[in-house]
Amino acid sequence: MQKSIDAEIVAVTVYPTQARVTRRGRATLDAGDQVVEMGPLPLSLDGDSIRVSGLSGSGQATVVGVDVALRRRAEPSDAAVTAVRQERRALEAESAEIDDAETVLRQRQAFLTTLGERASGAYARALASGEAASDAVAAFTATMGGELTSVLAGIRELRRRRTEVTDRIAALDRQLRDLSGKREPDARYAVVTLAVAAPGPVELDVSYQVPEAGWRSTYDVRLTGETLQVTWFGLVEQRTGEDWPECELALSTARPSGVVAIPELQPWYLDPLLPPPPPRPRSLGGFGGPPGLPLPAPAMAAPAGAAPMLEEALDLAAPVELAQARVEEGPVAATYRPARAVAVPADGTTARATIAVLDLAARLDHVTAPARSSDVHVRAVVTNTSQHTLPPGAAAVFHEADFVSRTGLQTWAPGEELELALGLDDRVRVERELARRTATKATLGSSRRREVEYHTRIGNYTGRPVRITVLDQLPVARHEAITVRETVVEPAPAERTELGVLTWRLLLPEGQTQALRLGYRVDTGKGIELSGWRE
Repeated sequence: MQKSIDAEIVAVTVYPTQARVTRRGRATLDAGDQVVEMGPLPLSLDGDSIRVSGLSGSGQATVVGVDVALRRRAEPSDAAVTAVRQERRALEAESAEIDDAETVLRQRQAFLTTLGERASGAYARALASGEAASDAVAAFTATMGGELTSVLAGIRELRRRRTEVTDRIAALDRQLRDLSGKREPDARYAVVTLAVAAPGPVELDVSYQVPEAGWRSTYDVRLTGETLQVTWFGLVEQRTGEDWPECELALSTARPSGVVAIPELQPWYLDPLLPPPPPRPRSLGGFGGPPGLPLPAPAMAAPAGAAPMLEEALDLAAPVELAQARVEEGPVAATYRPARAVAVPADGTTARATIAVLDLAARLDHVTAPARSSDVHVRAVVTNTSQHTLPPGAAAVFHEADFVSRTGLQTWAPGEELELALGLDDRVRVERELARRTATKATLGSSRRREVEYHTRIGNYTGRPVRITVLDQLPVARHEAITVRETVVEPAPAERTELGVLTWRLLLPEGQTQALRLGYRVDTGKGIELSGWRE
């Protein structure tokens, strides 16, 4: 005899692009071969991934077989989907009633209009012959006007109601789209065959893999003094067709793959390039292209907050801390178990869990490239001294309590040094001006010379000494008839590259300024027009 078990979700392990769900159910079984049905399960599950385990309370129980069955149903089992569909049907019925009522009012309007047109002629003739009194005509006209006014008001009210109903139906359609696979009435069930040695209670766990789920990393990067606090969050989303309640949630960096094979290299052949064959004449008759050529493939369709509380005689000295996830390191991946249970609905809503909070020492400096912009960027050079390999993700940058910018983190391994852009600092000022410019006129058959000199001034108004890296550049000639020569570079740069990039590293005391001079000359040969020049 087959018995159904109501199995609840007790654990979910979320991978970057899929998830593994575990359901647990209990039943009292008789001795002998027993068949247990567990579900409903989402249609999208990978049937090959189903595994069953469990405990028996009275004796040995053996799993003999596990099958996946599809059950056809008229209505979805999810109560939320059923309620939305019922409301939508009621609104569709109301919309039909509005259409019927408007049809009646339109017919009444046409009748009154026709009656008025015919009566107007008859009354005109009666008034001319003295057979009708003017009072009677006025009373009839007032009655007709009132009836038409009432009809038109009713039509306007029906239009208003239809707009409201249409908007509500559109909102329900969006809600159904968010519920994703839960709209489907069909479901799959795990059918487990057990050999039970003695009657008694049995607890079964069924786990399965589902797509359309995953998690990604996001970060808060907060600079306080010389310390960079990195708060790592995991954002979980899923559209599997089943809601995940508050259960044992784990975030894994493993990447399960359906097919895994060791890569093998095939021979790499080099052949002479052969000219393409001459085009064959296109057939003018028949269906499709020339004989022997395949037909073209058909085109595919493109897929309000509470007011802040005052501190009234309270000692609020201890900071509020963030609970961090427990980490389990594996051979090639890590699994993080958040300290707080998180529920994840199946409508694509993002659930956020705190994974780790890292306090890292930072070496701070400022970077500016005056030739491109007068902005001065704050840069931190940070070493990941934690045990975590941080996946790539977006990061919000804070200077203490102030949000200043957004940036992105690449994969950051333990012990790896990384440069982070931490926003702009307006307290370090940079000005770059063209101090001198000369140019000879080009004449036929003569060479031409251009000479410029730039002055750059950097001022520190931060209230403390700062280290600042200044980047500038010389043009690079890519033709033998074009030469570039420095005329002045003061002070000497700390580094220069073959591509003309000059780097100065300055230690600027508070309230002080530093001046830089950069000048160069460009000579072009006879008949050479210069491309790429800018001032």
